[in-house]
Amino acid sequence: MRAARRVLQLGAVACVLASLPSPLFDLDRHQVPKELVLHVAAGLAALAALREARRLPLALVDFLLLGYLALSSVSAIFAENHWLAFRALGVSFSGAAVFWTARAIARARLERPLVVALAAAAVIGAITGLLQAYGVPLPLMTATRAPGGTFGNRNFMAHLVAIALPALVILAVETRSRGRAIAGAVGTAVAAAALLLSRSRAAWLGAAVPAAFLVVEGLWTAKLWADRRHRSRFTLLGAAAAAGIALALLLPNTLDWRSDSPYLESLVGVANFREGSGRGRLIQYRNTLRMAGDHPLLGVGPGNWPVTYPLYTTPRDPAYDTGDIMPTNPWPSSDWVAISSERGLPALLALWSVAAVMLFVGWRRLRGRGPAEERLHGLALVCTVLAVVVVGSFDAVLLLAIPSLFVWGLLGALLPPQRELAVVALPAGRRRALAVITATAAVLFAARSAAQATAMLMAGSGRSVRWVEWAARIDPSSYRLQMMLAGVPGARGPCGRVRVHGAAAHRLFPHHEAPVRVLRSCGVRASTRRR
Repeated sequence: MRAARRVLQLGAVACVLASLPSPLFDLDRHQVPKELVLHVAAGLAALAALREARRLPLALVDFLLLGYLALSSVSAIFAENHWLAFRALGVSFSGAAVFWTARAIARARLERPLVVALAAAAVIGAITGLLQAYGVPLPLMTATRAPGGTFGNRNFMAHLVAIALPALVILAVETRSRGRAIAGAVGTAVAAAALLLSRSRAAWLGAAVPAAFLVVEGLWTAKLWADRRHRSRFTLLGAAAAAGIALALLLPNTLDWRSDSPYLESLVGVANFREGSGRGRLIQYRNTLRMAGDHPLLGVGPGNWPVTYPLYTTPRDPAYDTGDIMPTNPWPSSDWVAISSERGLPALLALWSVAAVMLFVGWRRLRGRGPAEERLHGLALVCTVLAVVVVGSFDAVLLLAIPSLFVWGLLGALLPPQRELAVVALPAGRRRALAVITATAAVLFAARSAAQATAMLMAGSGRSVRWVEWAARIDPSSYRLQMMLAGVPGARGPCGRVRVHGAAAHRLFPHHEAPVRVLRSCGVRASTRRR
């Protein structure tokens, strides 16, 4: 179990820092290496935990998560783009492996160092964002969407910080070491500054809602404020957060905001759904929910939202750019909208039931009469789930690798032992079989991510057609590489190459216009299906 814990600790830091120098790929040059780290860490940690396992206790939350994975797997079978389905399924399965490994670590009472490592890794991610905000040049950072740091996007950085913030706060409150409490206060100040500078409204809400619950339920109702040590620690952390926000406002940074009062403008616009990104989200949600209504049981397949969305877009839809080769984002701006449309309403209900069970368990533990440490852990569990629910309502969280590692790792470590509904005995033969299945799945998912990463590095700047062709052979699922070889409309390559790679791009995204246009320019009949 200690080996499994070390793997997850190292994996959390590596996942935060992993990026690739690939100018052709915007978000994927950050996402793909993080997915590779997730798969490797989840697989190795699960195998290490299985070495000591003699029984697998299954509680209600485990059955619900298994149901979610089963429904996602069936949905993937019927997806149009199986490459995308396999990739999305890999993130879900590796996240679940992290959760069950963290649960085993918690049953061995070794969870605290894991929670500390996850919180510290999130602070490291916040530091990379701050370094970018204040003009410190670091390799592999993306100049756009600053201050995203090693995440490539300021929203992704802020989401992780908001999700890990409750654990960071509770760790600083419960420790008896003054030095660790001060370290927690410094981490809180860094997290608060990074959250402010990100201007991520989803992350702001994801931090505010758990903070309100902490004050009302934790400090007031559960009477944590009555304890003198807890009171002094919460006061220290509140002062540290205020200091971090004040320094972020006062110190000059290199962020090129167009507004004279960018942070006030973002704060005022949190609930603005009549214009800007708020209006765009509503249009995207409405169109995506029509997609979910047409495929209520299994959805269109994990990761296949961008494949099918062209069939549901409407005029003046900000989420769809008809002039772009890739007219949509890789995912919609909400986990819950994405899961309902990609995996079906039963899968969404199963995942929401997992969250509901954890909320109830954490709230009951907070309201119980157990030791202060148990009540604080219940508070951390509820606040973490609330942060995930809120942030996931406005952006992609569980669809991505790094939040999946942190969310499932924190929840598995913080969830107390549950009433066992079933127990699976693991004699040596069955344990070996389960280890082989786990290793095979981890290798397949990691190999997929490794092939993508290798293709990105091989394609380089895209100037060498020969290297791009080799990259497309290594990763035939890359729509961007296939379209580069086919040529953009009006600037196509030789027709022999267009027919091969344009057709490959059309098979990957059969409803996109760009592959159809380049194929028609060489006399190839192709069309997109319309509803």
